[in-house]
Amino acid sequence: MSIDANEQAANDRRWNLIQRKAQRVKSAQVFEYFREHSIEPILIKGLAAHLNYPEDHFRYSVDVDLAVAPADFDAATDLVAAGLPGQILIDIHKGLRHLDAVVWEDLFDNSILVDIDGTPVRMLRPEDHLRVLCVHWLNDGGAYKERLWDIYYAVANRPAEFDWERCLNVVSKRRRKWILTAIGLTNRYLDLNIDDLPFAEEARELPAWVIKCIEREWASGVRIKPIAMVLKEPKKLFRQIMKRMPPNALESTIEMEGDFNSPIRFHYQIGGAAKRLLPSLKSLRTAFRFRKS
Repeated sequence: MSIDANEQAANDRRWNLIQRKAQRVKSAQVFEYFREHSIEPILIKGLAAHLNYPEDHFRYSVDVDLAVAPADFDAATDLVAAGLPGQILIDIHKGLRHLDAVVWEDLFDNSILVDIDGTPVRMLRPEDHLRVLCVHWLNDGGAYKERLWDIYYAVANRPAEFDWERCLNVVSKRRRKWILTAIGLTNRYLDLNIDDLPFAEEARELPAWVIKCIEREWASGVRIKPIAMVLKEPKKLFRQIMKRMPPNALESTIEMEGDFNSPIRFHYQIGGAAKRLLPSLKSLRTAFRFRKS
């Protein structure tokens, strides 16, 4: 028996609420677990982004993304390897790595505690988290158009006291341009209203190469997967190899701390490919050993 559009919408909303509740429970459990072991993480992306979303727009996430102090990284990794209660998937970040240039101590001192089902969960202040969301989206080479909603709602639903000076001017001019570009792309493709922002015109001045890069990425229909995952499937393996030729210009520029206004990209693409080579070889070696065992 078919159901009408209103009933389907109601079912979708109930499902979204259930999934959001599950994300909240998992995040609270993870924080309690880490605190039992004297580690205080910061929640990023995932639920931290989803809290900006309206109830009728669900943001799916597979794991819980945590950033920890670099000094706590090894201990945190050991905790995750030991297995968390409930088989919760955790992605541990050593500080903010390449996602932000502000030092960990500053980010932590400016972080906030948000009550999640009775558990205080530590998150970046909104200004810092917006930077991280923007750089993360760009670092994926613009592959995930739907993740622009993270940026959309972080801007549209920002608190009244949101400090654009803190968001944009605590990083280099290059990174400032990255953030403005991500916001400008959200305006272009999701119609984010930026008319009231002091940098609106600057954000709308999008580099032509960025637009070309992401639209080509969306049109390709193929997303990057680890080569080790497709070794037994020749067609998929070939597609993954071709997907990397040439390397994604946007991803490479971010990885190499590049200048969006630079007239050339190939030096960033070569540098980015070289930077990824060793980790890729290690991953392949692990995959081959696993196949032989």
